[in-house]
Amino acid sequence: MLMADQALDLTGKLLVAMPGMGDPRFDHSVIYLVSHSDEGAMGLIVNKPAPGVSLADVLDQLESAPPSGGPLHGVHFGGPVETGRGFVLHSDEYCSAIHTLTIAPGFALTATLDILEDIAQGNGPESSLLMLGYSGWGPGQLEGEIAQNGWLTCDVPPGLVFGMTDAKKWAAALESIGIDPLGLSATAGHA
Repeated sequence: MLMADQALDLTGKLLVAMPGMGDPRFDHSVIYLVSHSDEGAMGLIVNKPAPGVSLADVLDQLESAPPSGGPLHGVHFGGPVETGRGFVLHSDEYCSAIHTLTIAPGFALTATLDILEDIAQGNGPESSLLMLGYSGWGPGQLEGEIAQNGWLTCDVPPGLVFGMTDAKKWAAALESIGIDPLGLSATAGHA
């Protein structure tokens, strides 16, 4: 139970969009919360690929070296804020020479060019998702959306972020907290 002076901290948790939340950009989204405090929240959508965009395209835009035979990484839509800015959510064994933020056990975030070059050369983290843009909330905004039943929150099930296809992540997140996705309705009820 939270005391009145303790803030809810959802850093390192997942937000799972409820049906009918009203914003089509977040329909069936699963968002990994990178930070959450009384100053607001930042998260990255982990299950929405950016159609037709690859790591090679991003490196070409940045005039950096193309991938050298490593796996061709797709790019995800991290959210509607600063969609031209890149972020890499990755496993925590990798640390950039410039700056990496450790979020929670198993998860870190790097937003510097060196990680893209390392991934392209096959020297990057074991697991990663490249995102364009992020999802952001001002003070109290996310808490309000949760209270209005726009989002459910849950711990990160093992393998969900990096080891599962995007199409399965929303249902898997719901199932991890005992909710059958087929039983959810887009209409809210009032007693």
